[in-house]
Amino acid sequence: MKITALRAYALEVATRLDITPAVKTLSHQICVVEIDTDEGITGHGLTTIGLARPIKEMVLSDAAPLLVGQNPLAHEKLFDRLYWGLAPKGQTGTGMHALSAIDIALWDIKGKALNMPIYQLLGGARDKCQLYATFGFGAYDKGELAEAAIAWREAGFHRLKMTVANGGLKRRDEPRPLKELIEEDVGRVAAVREAIGADAELFIDANCSLDLYHAQELCEKLEPFGIEFFEEPITQNDVRAMADLRTRTSIRLACGQNEAQPYRFRDLLIAGAVDILQPNVAISGGFTQCQKIAALANSFHISIDNGGAWPYANMHLQAGLCNGGLVEYHASSVGVCQQIYIGLPEIKDGFMPLPDKPGLGYDLDVAALARFEL
Repeated sequence: MKITALRAYALEVATRLDITPAVKTLSHQICVVEIDTDEGITGHGLTTIGLARPIKEMVLSDAAPLLVGQNPLAHEKLFDRLYWGLAPKGQTGTGMHALSAIDIALWDIKGKALNMPIYQLLGGARDKCQLYATFGFGAYDKGELAEAAIAWREAGFHRLKMTVANGGLKRRDEPRPLKELIEEDVGRVAAVREAIGADAELFIDANCSLDLYHAQELCEKLEPFGIEFFEEPITQNDVRAMADLRTRTSIRLACGQNEAQPYRFRDLLIAGAVDILQPNVAISGGFTQCQKIAALANSFHISIDNGGAWPYANMHLQAGLCNGGLVEYHASSVGVCQQIYIGLPEIKDGFMPLPDKPGLGYDLDVAALARFEL
């Protein structure tokens, strides 16, 4: 089997959060990649967080010449070839995003060629994943946030995640200081905890928006609310600051979804900076690299969870590996996926069942992509 062609789509897809009367609209830029083979098998993958148009150009201009004519099943060889072609000095960003989307598509091809779902190729540790719902976005005010939390509980979720810090450091020159944002967060978290009850698990995510001082202050004020983990509390996942914060709080710390180099995960583990690692196959190098990151985490007796959304790709990693954990049912990214894919698995009682179909187990709705292209 040989690769014959690559296609890439730079998309911006909006989704409506309509679980409460306060309807909100959020959008995501994503780059979707398709890879054709001479045996009629086509694989697809995606990447996100980065700007979609330059990623698309890198896939078509730089990655495609490295791949056409190659055996798509040789994922180790192709990963290494792409790495040295797209990120030869260890860069993160565009090159690693392009590589992530391509690697997912290559594993989709492998699964289809071998008639197996990707999670079984990775190890088949379980056939369903536990979910947590990311619902609490900054677009909601405190009252709307509580309403949304109740609605998600009624939808069957008892693990819920909300954002905090709401822009954090990038807003430091505004009249409102960070301390005011923190006090606002305390009120928002209190409203959600009251709404969902003591038996529900509550996670928070600062999206790398705080420095150490303010992250510690927020942790101190939120500890009474029983936070299960605090995701990306520190700007740029600063390893030393994360390790320092971990000694100052009883709240578990998590990060990794926006990292794309294995040594960054190594440094977080060696420094004792995290309780949970969150590699994301759409960002951190696809399945080829994320399974190695998971093995590294396992050697430190650390589990992995899905952070950074895109559950329908990440469910395969979490289900495939023994130290896999929770899958993030990110409300807005799920809405995006429902508009561009066909045959997505349906959640059942807070779990995501893994598909029996080969590869990713769902299809790209190519005809739907045109209306979202940038």
